[in-house]
Amino acid sequence: MRRGSRRGVAAIMDVNERAEGFDLVLSGQVLVRHRPDSPFAFVGAGEPAIQMRNGNFKIEDYVSARVPLTHAVLSLKDGVATIALSPAPGQPARLNLIVDGDGPDAVIRFESHDSTINRLWLRFPAEAGEKVWGGGEQMSYFDLRGRRFPLWTSEPGVGRDKSTFLTFQADQAGAGGDYFNTNYPQPTWLSSRRYALHVETTAWSAFDFRHDDFHEVEVWAIPERVELWTRESFAGLVRALSDRFGRQPPLPTWVMEGAIIGLKAGDESFARLEAYRAAGAAISGIWCEDWVGVRQTSFGRRLFWDWKWNPARYPGLDCRIADLRREGVRFLGYVNPYLCVDGTQFPVAAAAGFLALRPDADTPYLVDFGEFTCGVVDFTNPAAAAWFEDAVIGREMIDFGLSGWMADFGEYLPHDARLASGLDGMLAHNAWPTIWAEVNARAVARRGKTGEILFFMRAGFTGVQSFCPLLWAGDQSVDFSRHDGLQTVICGALSSGLLGNAYHHSDIGGYTSLFGNVRTAELIQRWSEMAAFTPVMRSHEGNRPDDNLQIDHDPEVLSHFARMTRVYRHLAPYLGELSKEASLTGLPVQRPLFLHFEDDPRAYDSQTVYLYGPDLLVAPVIAAGAVSWTVYLPAGADWVHVWTGAVHQGGAEVRVAAPIGQPPVFSRAGSAHSPLFAGLASL
Repeated sequence: MRRGSRRGVAAIMDVNERAEGFDLVLSGQVLVRHRPDSPFAFVGAGEPAIQMRNGNFKIEDYVSARVPLTHAVLSLKDGVATIALSPAPGQPARLNLIVDGDGPDAVIRFESHDSTINRLWLRFPAEAGEKVWGGGEQMSYFDLRGRRFPLWTSEPGVGRDKSTFLTFQADQAGAGGDYFNTNYPQPTWLSSRRYALHVETTAWSAFDFRHDDFHEVEVWAIPERVELWTRESFAGLVRALSDRFGRQPPLPTWVMEGAIIGLKAGDESFARLEAYRAAGAAISGIWCEDWVGVRQTSFGRRLFWDWKWNPARYPGLDCRIADLRREGVRFLGYVNPYLCVDGTQFPVAAAAGFLALRPDADTPYLVDFGEFTCGVVDFTNPAAAAWFEDAVIGREMIDFGLSGWMADFGEYLPHDARLASGLDGMLAHNAWPTIWAEVNARAVARRGKTGEILFFMRAGFTGVQSFCPLLWAGDQSVDFSRHDGLQTVICGALSSGLLGNAYHHSDIGGYTSLFGNVRTAELIQRWSEMAAFTPVMRSHEGNRPDDNLQIDHDPEVLSHFARMTRVYRHLAPYLGELSKEASLTGLPVQRPLFLHFEDDPRAYDSQTVYLYGPDLLVAPVIAAGAVSWTVYLPAGADWVHVWTGAVHQGGAEVRVAAPIGQPPVFSRAGSAHSPLFAGLASL
């Protein structure tokens, strides 16, 4: 037996030598098993072919070698196990594993001196009935078992269901996607066996959960390490992962005063804001992404990417922001890490050497964003990062009076861009969202505004949790579709929440309207109902605002929305407690049922129902035309229907009336917040 332990910690991690193999056992579970006929590791070589178009990537790989490392030689020194892996006895080791443990955690580090290896496959034991979650923010499937998930930050695609005509149309335009495409991948998973695994790498990688007996990890590099955690509960695992990846500060108190209204109609936006207020909406902010100006493209109305106030579109905005703030309404804007070539910031950055360069010339790498091109600010250059943090975000945004912004994109770094740090573009691409988040966080910290200013991002990767205070679900289609619409944001919140992202929200009504797909009043209403039970409630006019119904276009929709904002504001004391808990423990606001009901097998089955903290269960209506809805209530508690007060015993399905305005929401009987929840029915 080879044990790995240190500093007097009980030897919970064992590396057990077996006949011609070994097992890595952590807290009594075999998490790595190696035998000559079923090796843990394979090494090889591949030649990638990558094409990018508007943030969508076509990635292929020609694998020229894949060699199983069947022979293992173990040694132990100072409680650390070293395992030399080779193709056969007598052959030199091609990969060394250095295995160490600390209590219920373990780390496997990798060493290889073979420069020809640029592919690695690792296999971890799987069990019948095991479920697996994570992979970053996954929009189609919460339980990843049975599918393969490439992990590469990109546009998710306008259509993500290959069986639909919408996806076919999007594919013809080079904008389609698949179930695994995501703005925010992360090579981390949690297992229903109560362990978590993380691969520390920014290289292209993939998780393959299609096999009955093992989970396979593929990495286009030798990763730095694999990290393993075991805990007695899923809540404990989430805390451990948030300890590792970082935690967000509590939500700013001003956010919980009401919804953030997204309007992009220039100066007319403020008159429209008054219509919301007249309808009785609780409003905490107005978000005008077009504060920088607009340009019209075939995709729709796009912004002018120069990151400064456009006085022609918003005259007197500097004074208006101050007036609104005195009235309790904050102003939010928009920024991303690219500079349009026809703006004023691009020549400044180019002259200073602040832009990423082409692989074949000392000229800025220009990226096509669909009828306009932009340079990429090279944040690996400390001077470029400092300039953007201070001169752009600091002076043009924070000093101007913005209380927050959408920090968009992050997925478009070309894989062949030349960076000041010398970091290979293939390794920088996945790292870019986290680097971009850190630039925003440092800019806010420079002005002493951490915890007061709220910026939100769709792109992410490992470590984004330390810097981004709020995720947003990206660009859903304006519909109820299974892989593109309303329900995908629930899956995204649950998957990312398990990895330490406590706060998640989405564009009310969706964003992407193409090929004649437009919003309905019912969609906006159902989306608003769900959003009232999320950490932040924010609307969006979408990419084609003139073609789509807007909340303030229909008095009935506006009245319904206003009521939902009051529901959101009513729950502020509860949300405030959840926010404080998140900053201390990393527990997300939106939680899968099994996080609090581990002993109920049916609590593991749903990805469209969630707990809002421990005491509210939310089952949004995610289909058109529904007037009633069936909900499973987990065993171990009684549940109170918040609109009628009817009490239901847990451990069974109930069917409740679900007219517009009464989404299926239940409170846990006996909660300390029961009086607060009872007040929802009278709003």
